[in-house]
Amino acid sequence: MLDRIERILVAGNRWLLILLLLAMACIVFANVVLRYTTGDSIVWAEEVARHMMIWVTFLGAGLVLRFGGHVAIDNLHRSVSARKAQAMRGFVVLILAIFFAVMTVTSSQYVYATRFQTTAATDIPISYIYGAMPVGFVLMLIHLLFIARGYITAGNFAESDEMDADAAASI
Repeated sequence: MLDRIERILVAGNRWLLILLLLAMACIVFANVVLRYTTGDSIVWAEEVARHMMIWVTFLGAGLVLRFGGHVAIDNLHRSVSARKAQAMRGFVVLILAIFFAVMTVTSSQYVYATRFQTTAATDIPISYIYGAMPVGFVLMLIHLLFIARGYITAGNFAESDEMDADAAASI
């Protein structure tokens, strides 16, 4: 049951990212084409693309964490005994979980504080854009909890046929 929930979460997260990136690319492309062919641009395109980029960043951070794509220094836990390495990785997971939880609460307060402000071009409440922060931190916490056992015991991240985290991190 938990595996099915995890698969649905990962698939939903990926498809949402794909759709946001596709929409953002279409908006930016259309704006560039219009600017160079007609001399006019879409008034709201840059603003909406920027807001989509914010959402993509926070929604994608959990998937990147899950597959080990974030920058990491792992020399220390690779050079000590297995038991010490597990303790170190457990400490890292604990600190990350606390950080994600604190940032979820803090960013939720920030979203609440900006609920009456609106954007310049589209008049969208800024809290809708900043809502990406608590959603992203909750997703990072969930993805962390799904991989925590394998990471603590063996230093492994989730595997994916579509992505090589080591290759992606080395670019």
